[in-house]
Amino acid sequence: MTPGGAAGSGRPAPRMVSAVPRTRPGDRPWSADPYSHAVLSGRGPLFLRRADGWLLPLEVERWCADADAVDREVLARCEGAVLDVGCGPGRLVAALAARGGTALGIDVSEAAVAHTTRLGGQALQRSVFEPLPGEGRWGTALLVDGNIGIGGDPAALLRRLSRLLAPGGLLIAETVPDADVDERVSVRIVRIPGTPDGTEDHDGGPGAAGPSFPWARLGTPALLRHAARAGWRPQGQWTAGGRAFATLRNRRASSSADPANSPAVSSSQRPRNTSPGMPVADS
Repeated sequence: MTPGGAAGSGRPAPRMVSAVPRTRPGDRPWSADPYSHAVLSGRGPLFLRRADGWLLPLEVERWCADADAVDREVLARCEGAVLDVGCGPGRLVAALAARGGTALGIDVSEAAVAHTTRLGGQALQRSVFEPLPGEGRWGTALLVDGNIGIGGDPAALLRRLSRLLAPGGLLIAETVPDADVDERVSVRIVRIPGTPDGTEDHDGGPGAAGPSFPWARLGTPALLRHAARAGWRPQGQWTAGGRAFATLRNRRASSSADPANSPAVSSSQRPRNTSPGMPVADS
């Protein structure tokens, strides 16, 4: 791993910020949903639930633990500054930071971002489709723990990541193991599988289900098909610990509109000062 500039670009690493959640009107519901409560407690059970009742268990305990051997193998393949998309509780960002690497996590969950910063990682409460620091400078992007599903449109996500990475940048994506799955679904995060609509919680705790949102599930063959159409070059694939991964190389060429010496973060994205003793917030 080279924690300096983006791999092979000769460009400076993205300007980093110490992180606190960026809250906006409408963000507060995330602080009361089942996922946030699971992150705060460090345990499930938690599931993605389709309207037809299909359930996908979410591995909250693993996500809230330290990076394991499979995670460390993923991190060993990273190049340059790393953007962890959908970083969750932040185990990968924290592990990279502990190694002295440059890494930033992004997540729409306020609880996940707060957990990441408590671990010593840097994170922003932001969607991958919003403006981000260091666009076009990142050496590696991570899509692990099913995050290829973000937005329910893998093609759009791959196009967005191509713009975030430096030319020749690396994407490491986790896929559904041992299956050629390529599906778009509407799901809810639920704590109690028998709760049909999230309007009632049978154990008296916070809401049993969050709102519905689009999601996608891809096996490696499907990922490679989408990636080829989006201009990515496949580099490798492997399985470990019952999990499957693929690496892709960005083919995006340098642009004259994106000169090598331009700043990694625009003035609207630079850190601003906060009160003494508080971390720096991103604008």
